[in-house]
Amino acid sequence: MSDPAILPSARPTEEDTVVRHLIDRHARDRPDEVFALFEDGSHWTFAQLKSQVVAAAALLANEGVAQGDIVAVWMPNGPDALRMMLAVNYLGGTCAPLGLASRGGFLEHILNNSEAKLIAVDSRLMGRLAEVQARFLRKLVVVRTDGDRTPTPDGFEIVEQALDIGAAHALPALAQPIQPWDSQFVLYTSGTTGPSKGVLTSYMQRYAHAFSARHITAADRRLIHAPLSHTGGIGNIYGMLARGGSIALVESFKTDRFWSDVRRFGITTTSLLGVTLPYLLQQPESAQDRSHPLRTIQIAPVDESAAAFSKRFGVDVYGVYNMTEISAPFHGEPNPTVRGLCGRPRPGVEARVVDDNDLPLEDGQVGELVIRCAEPWTLMNGYLREPQATADVWRNGWFHTGDAFRKTEQGDFIFADRLKDAVRRRGENISSFEVESEIARHPQVREVAVVAAKSELSEDEVLAVVSPVEGGSIEPEALIDSLRSRLPYFMIPRYIRIMGALPRTATQKIMKHQLRAEGVTPDTWDRDKAGVVVKRDRL
Repeated sequence: MSDPAILPSARPTEEDTVVRHLIDRHARDRPDEVFALFEDGSHWTFAQLKSQVVAAAALLANEGVAQGDIVAVWMPNGPDALRMMLAVNYLGGTCAPLGLASRGGFLEHILNNSEAKLIAVDSRLMGRLAEVQARFLRKLVVVRTDGDRTPTPDGFEIVEQALDIGAAHALPALAQPIQPWDSQFVLYTSGTTGPSKGVLTSYMQRYAHAFSARHITAADRRLIHAPLSHTGGIGNIYGMLARGGSIALVESFKTDRFWSDVRRFGITTTSLLGVTLPYLLQQPESAQDRSHPLRTIQIAPVDESAAAFSKRFGVDVYGVYNMTEISAPFHGEPNPTVRGLCGRPRPGVEARVVDDNDLPLEDGQVGELVIRCAEPWTLMNGYLREPQATADVWRNGWFHTGDAFRKTEQGDFIFADRLKDAVRRRGENISSFEVESEIARHPQVREVAVVAAKSELSEDEVLAVVSPVEGGSIEPEALIDSLRSRLPYFMIPRYIRIMGALPRTATQKIMKHQLRAEGVTPDTWDRDKAGVVVKRDRL
């Protein structure tokens, strides 16, 4: 395996990067070592990992999945999702994982953009497929769950997941070798001026991302609690597979269970959103605060809570900056004290802070971060079926992050703000365009603008500014109720502000910057204060 200290200048091969080769090699060389632990107390060794994945791959192949196909997977974190996602890769396919909260137009767009003909789905979710027009989807491989009462949608061929684990399955021969530059996943990220885009990520990109974290080794066990539809979920699972380490996979982050999970699974490293640190720090101090195996964490973004977390729990904290489209371009020293500090470019990465015309700015000035890499395929392969969007983001040969940074005289890069018109709430990137599209469907809404509002803890809350149709009126609670079945829970606004007319420029563009600056005004309705609860989607 290539030396991670000099990546990406040393070029990894397909043996280093491709899931099929990694699984085969680990199962051959270290069959009895544990790779994955699960919430129910079960675990898979590397040999069992291969048996599970090959059985699922045989099922998919029997249902017509071939090398190069895009296959959707829609399941909660757990063995079923892990098995099926890696099985798609084992066949040389591209996996399109869907977030559990997907529904309505959001779900419809993803299914149609991916053109997936087959989806592996948890039976508790498949009822939502009856609510959308999926033009390409034909077949559902269904994982049944206890107590399932979800109706089966019409118009699909239903295949029950029945696996013969450990059998000698004869898989079809690959049409050609799976290469490091082949697309391993298509991960859907928020659009800011249109629907969500599917980011094609290669094995090489995932490998570069994995080895950007120099403090993680093959001896580590990583807690995975991010959704597998996110880079922080499936990307970090891949990273531990590439390193030969191990993982513990849980359904989601839970403040009251975090430390107990760390102890019972023997977790040595994990990633946390900056917004979660205050919740952990608010827990009562205990004599057990340093009695745990956790050695390091990565957080995004770095704020004042990082130092407090490190001091209280005796854990080294590393800041990280990443997007679905890139591969963690910076590395820094542990326990940063400067808010927003991301570090310096890792070997093989060039980074600049530029103005609106892509001209480099002086140190200390705030502008857009653009990057490029010396090694090919370590950034995204492009946006699926979006050639113009791909070209736009690669303007002048640099990838444009849409995020505002400044560079210090010492060469450190510091995150300043988001240039994109997106909202980041509780770790989720939310497209204002998609929220606006659903709100605009309400019969009493004439126009709408969605902007970020400051949160009491960290990141953002969703503020929707609406104006009613002539002679009409808008009841905030009724508007929220209309969105429950059409938007993921995290996209539903907390704040509703009603105006007679939204402010516009001379060219009739809504002045979002003004609405954002005004924020939560005295006349803004707050669903938290009103006692209106929007529950997280749980199975």
